[in-house]
Formats: sequence, C-alpha cells, structure tokens
Amino acid sequence: MLTAPDEARWRPQRGMTFALADGTTVERSVSEAHLTLPQGQAHTPVILGEPNDQALLGVVTLEILGLVFNPFDRTLQPMHMLLA
Repeated sequence: MLTAPDEARWRPQRGMTFALADGTTVERSVSEAHLTLPQGQAHTPVILGEPNDQALLGVVTLEILGLVFNPFDRTLQPMHMLLA
C-alpha cells in the first residue's frame, strides 16, 4: 500500500468517474506520486480513496515500473518489454 507521511498531503489534481466490478460508478479525486524503488524512479497517477476503499496497485503503475502480475503464484515479475 502506498502511504504518505503525515506532513505530506495528497493534492487532488482532477476528479474522475470509475466503474466498479459490480457495475456501479464512484467519483474519486486523482493525484500524482513520485516512486523510488530498486527498479528506479517513476511518476504514476494515484486515485485518492475514501474511508473503507480497498487499496490496490493498478496496471498503469505496474507498466511504468516494468512489472507484470503473475496470477498463478501472485507475484510481480519483470515485464518482457517490446519496441514495436
């Protein structure tokens, strides 16, 4: 889960509508985060959740980091990068 220290405040940059798995829609604010990981540094969008929202790592962030989720063993693996 991506968390920020108390002194860091997420600043909403825009609002978006998201569809949930059950078909309902919700409005959430979106911000931007700077990540520093062993794989390198990157910027990625962050959906600002509300109380009781579940945290998740989205496919955009995984792609930016060059990772892919393996659903069989539930691990993150390096992505096979293609230039086409």
